[in-house]
Amino acid sequence: MKPDVKPARPYFSSGPCSKRPGYSLDNLRTDVLGRSHRSAIGKEVLKNTIEKSKELLGLPEGYKLGIVPASDTGAVEMILWSVLGAKPVDVCYWESFGKGWMADITKELKLDNVNKLEADYGQLPDLTQVNPDHDVVFTWNGTTSGVKVDNADWISDDRTGLTICDATSAVFAMEMPWEKLDVVTYSWQKVLGGEGAHGVLILSPKAVERLESFTPDRPLPKIFRLTKGGKLIDGIFTGATINTPSMLCVADYADALDWVESEGGVAGTIKRSEANAAALAEFVDSKDWIHFLAKDEKVRSNTSVCLTLDLDADKVKQMVSLLGKEGVAYDIGAYRDAPAGLRIWCGATVDTADIKALTPWLEWAYNEVK
Repeated sequence: MKPDVKPARPYFSSGPCSKRPGYSLDNLRTDVLGRSHRSAIGKEVLKNTIEKSKELLGLPEGYKLGIVPASDTGAVEMILWSVLGAKPVDVCYWESFGKGWMADITKELKLDNVNKLEADYGQLPDLTQVNPDHDVVFTWNGTTSGVKVDNADWISDDRTGLTICDATSAVFAMEMPWEKLDVVTYSWQKVLGGEGAHGVLILSPKAVERLESFTPDRPLPKIFRLTKGGKLIDGIFTGATINTPSMLCVADYADALDWVESEGGVAGTIKRSEANAAALAEFVDSKDWIHFLAKDEKVRSNTSVCLTLDLDADKVKQMVSLLGKEGVAYDIGAYRDAPAGLRIWCGATVDTADIKALTPWLEWAYNEVK
């Protein structure tokens, strides 16, 4: 039978993600719109947003956070082009975005001393093989595979290399061991449901030291330049952005940060995400036709939950389309490079009640197309 109750908010896309509960454009600060981002009010809003991000995330003393162009991709590319080449590089990947960073490092930067640690979708490579004297590039959460790093024990406290972590679908939804991470990137369009086009770059003092002591033998586009005259451009981390940001997107992000604070901070948003993932897991574990792509529960993502079905790829597409037409779940097909299946976002801005309302529809749609 077709279920009677639909999710109140059928937005389960893995990016851009669902807006926060209670979201309204009326809540956004608009007095900065139409003003220069370099005006006093523009700089104030940007600086306050940066400082509130650092406070909520609990960054260690000396860590810097800046708003940069081109979403998480821009933040990652900026740091890869700026710091890699000083040391050998270990690249760990188990899904499409990590594989993309590997391609950029070897085919675009054309670095020679690169080691890859790879695993198939649904698995993690052996991270203990990372050399602490090498730079390491990895994603904390594989958005397209539903696999996350479950701990940072494999990162040495005595490392001489930099740890460069793409954490776009992890920050604000998973515990981040900041002292182990020298560079962290994210975009607020993921766990916070913000608007796209802007990335966030976090640097440890060790990363700043690398930037100020290493000059890459390659040209850097203006939007990648983090230093001038051998010194960090500190303004990037106090509100003087590299290029013109959308102040409407910044206002949207600020609203999301206020919501995080109202939920009890990062601990509260982590709790929301874990509750969503648990509700979905309860359903999956009770059925024999739907399965987690990540078999090992310890490394299973609590944000981008990836599932396989006892259906061929065309039937899966029909099921995804049917759920969209019913207004039950939008944009939940697996990533184009991943195995055929579903990818259901369980981040903090999703309500657990909507996950629970979705699950009977998954079973109905499965039976309809089967």
